[in-house]
Amino acid sequence: MSEIIGNQTLPEGQEEPKIEFPCDYPIKILGEADESFNVLVASIVLKHAPDFDVTTMTSRDSSKGKFRSVGVIIRATGEPQIMALFHELKATGRVKMVI
Repeated sequence: MSEIIGNQTLPEGQEEPKIEFPCDYPIKILGEADESFNVLVASIVLKHAPDFDVTTMTSRDSSKGKFRSVGVIIRATGEPQIMALFHELKATGRVKMVI
């Protein structure tokens, strides 16, 4: 029997790819365009990934300037770290989406 992942199905007997930790893990955080948004994201990311280099963080505003996309790459140590980071970002109320 096939499993459904998003709108795709995996062939029978094929498993979802596993992430091997530690690894470099890219994350995109979307919120309202505001310079303080970058500072907020950086402070939360540093709490969960202390070796994160803030100078590698990227940001881009939407075409109308209402939203901002912030990109980070962390050295992920495991799923609990990623989930804790995700939950803290969402708990701010300023983060619309984490990809």
